[in-house]
Amino acid sequence: MKKKSAQTKQSKKAQTAPKRWTVGIDLGDEWSRYCVVDEEGEMIEEGRLKTTSGAFRKHFAESEPMRIAIEAGTHSLWVSEHLRQFGHEALVANAREIRAITHSDSKCDQFDAEKLARYARVDPKILHPIAHRSVEMQCSLNIIRARDVLVRMRTIAVNAVRGLVKPCGHRLPLCSTESFARRCRTDLPANLLDIVEPLLKQIEVAGEQITLYDRRIEELADGTYRETKALRQIPGVGPLTALTYVLTLADKRRFSQSRDVGCYLGFRPRRSQSGDSDPQLGITKAGNGYLRKLLVQSAHYVLGHYGPDSALRQWGQRICERGGKNAKKRAIVAVARKLSVLLHRLWVTQAEYIPFYEVEKQAA
Repeated sequence: MKKKSAQTKQSKKAQTAPKRWTVGIDLGDEWSRYCVVDEEGEMIEEGRLKTTSGAFRKHFAESEPMRIAIEAGTHSLWVSEHLRQFGHEALVANAREIRAITHSDSKCDQFDAEKLARYARVDPKILHPIAHRSVEMQCSLNIIRARDVLVRMRTIAVNAVRGLVKPCGHRLPLCSTESFARRCRTDLPANLLDIVEPLLKQIEVAGEQITLYDRRIEELADGTYRETKALRQIPGVGPLTALTYVLTLADKRRFSQSRDVGCYLGFRPRRSQSGDSDPQLGITKAGNGYLRKLLVQSAHYVLGHYGPDSALRQWGQRICERGGKNAKKRAIVAVARKLSVLLHRLWVTQAEYIPFYEVEKQAA
């Protein structure tokens, strides 16, 4: 009798408990599609709404708490923050991991929203949820991204000038980007200089703006993000690389082990094993491509002529000595992966960088 009464109480409690619905939203630049399913997987509602703060407030502010899944994208940062302020559970899905959506043969916004809702209802881990950085950190990161746009624009202009003068029988000498415009005005004849002069002015203006961005980045590294000082102890890692590293990862506690950062940034080799076949493949190139490029540039300095001696440099040189036409490339990537792990360790501990850590440890 007691067991029966307990089951009766549980069934009554289940009937009176509020039902939790799940929502999937496919964010668009102007309009977003949404789909609502109940606990049994039945579709309750679907439609679209404007991708604006007011539209999301009007649609979700007064509703009961729900689990809402959205894809990571341009608008996912502010949308997820708004949904959490309204009391909902917001899940930002990693689009790279949801092949059933990104590689679907019948892909459309309506079906994408429904798939997000059904995946979130069954198991949120299927979505591989990501954690966004704060708005303040995003604004600081935008400074670095704006600088990168100017650098790429200047590179395109420099290459364009070099290409325009070659058909006329002129070849510009190698020089730094800062002195490129001055060298062009010295070496080019008047008729060609009159054609490329507007491009040279744009190159000079871009260089001045890049210098201003560099100063702002140094001010952020020395002021707001002082923890980057520990990262800049490594030769080849300057304010730009250190600040990009901190702002991209956002939270140093998100990784239980420092070695996981290498996989997160795409330095882990891809694998396609089947039966006896297990070929050697390149790296996954997942994660932030710009930070990966900066780490590769730092690895070039570590292994270059001006890199000071260290255990990391010697380790990379041993990989180069193994031979093969791709030995240098493999060494650069391996050193970049080691750098990503070492930077995270210094970020967590804020310790002093020791070039020969194992030797110092044994001596101690």
